[in-house]
Amino acid sequence: MTFGGEERISHLREQFQLRDEDGSQMTERLEEKEGRGSGGALYMEGRKRWRMRPDNLQKNWLREFYQIVHTHKPHFMALHCQEFGGKNYEASMSHVDKFVKELLSSDAMKEYNRARVYLDENYKSQEHFTALGSFYFLHESLKNIYQFDFKAKKYKKVTGKEIYSDTLESTPMLEKEKFPQEYFPECKWSRKGFLRTRWCISDCSFDLVNIHLFHDASNLIAWETSPSVYSGIRHKALGYVLDRIIDQRFEKVSYFVFGDFNFRLDSRSVVETLCTKATMQTIRAADTNEVVKLIFRESDNDRKVMLQLEKKLFDYFNQEVFQDNNGTALLEFDKELSVFKDKLYELDISFPPSYPYSEDSSQGKQYMNTRCPAWCDRILMSPSAKELILRSENDEKIVTYDNIGPNVCMGDHKPVFLSFRIAPGAGRRCQRSEKIFRETAL
Repeated sequence: MTFGGEERISHLREQFQLRDEDGSQMTERLEEKEGRGSGGALYMEGRKRWRMRPDNLQKNWLREFYQIVHTHKPHFMALHCQEFGGKNYEASMSHVDKFVKELLSSDAMKEYNRARVYLDENYKSQEHFTALGSFYFLHESLKNIYQFDFKAKKYKKVTGKEIYSDTLESTPMLEKEKFPQEYFPECKWSRKGFLRTRWCISDCSFDLVNIHLFHDASNLIAWETSPSVYSGIRHKALGYVLDRIIDQRFEKVSYFVFGDFNFRLDSRSVVETLCTKATMQTIRAADTNEVVKLIFRESDNDRKVMLQLEKKLFDYFNQEVFQDNNGTALLEFDKELSVFKDKLYELDISFPPSYPYSEDSSQGKQYMNTRCPAWCDRILMSPSAKELILRSENDEKIVTYDNIGPNVCMGDHKPVFLSFRIAPGAGRRCQRSEKIFRETAL
């Protein structure tokens, strides 16, 4: 993240941008806005699920990322990553290191003279490993920038560039948790959890939460009930995160939660709508009688196959449904956030489903037929965070919520970003901020 602004809050119009990439995998959504003169901020949450190899996929991602930095010149930039390093983390570690060094030393980032990088690399600790990575970049024009020490319960001025990895549990500048084992489907460990940091910029404090929720393990099981069993698991896990960040241990502040929520469309409703006039054929395993495949055929038209559904197959005959008008006709089936309507706010979505894209470098807009396309990668905020955003009737682009690299292969998740400004004087003052500023500002 990068923030920009003057020393005096009366002169501030901070710009924020958030981006979502599961790396975001690089990834947890990314919007950018000019930060010149008035001070600006960019939050980025990305998804980087590929195996961190130095191939065209990674080059594409970095190129698109640097283009955004060059175009919008954010002052405070946050990049949230899930599944950082891909599936084979140990084998990919050298590529992870090269990627981090590239971000911190590239010419495109030379004006960001302060940075904080938090990488959960302790893959040998099954009960703690989340594969989350959070990057924060601060522009040289920013003055009083502070980060919260959760152990000492006070803010500390941010200077220099620092990288933290391995056992993040002992790092006082963040909170990281893996979900309790009973939250995991069938109680089998996977890398799902959250990482939280707290910041104070120009006397305005807020939390940034990198999150990775549970996926749909089987299309067939997701189809069985509405809402699906997986939706219920995600609901429970997200509720756990919100309870943790607003509990009584620390002062309550505004918060932004962005990453891979793995939100899916209501599968039962989607299939019934897409295949309204179809008949369903059920195929079962000969030995167990378990359903292994559903085939939906048109009632006429020579019984043409419309949809084939298996555990890891969602093969619909007309992919344009998910791309026409950015697929927004399907938003009526995006229901998982409604449970948190009083706790979390999201800007209107006007970009195509962020997952699952082909990882073929020549197919930047093509979806894989493994899952029903859905808006997995999101940027959400608390009601008080919503009030921080400065809206302008004369500038429609002052707040933007969109994806990055719409025509370029970025991995199986398309990064999402949010760009906005903070209204002058908005937000809750940092606790004991006047004392902090007197002691640390030089």
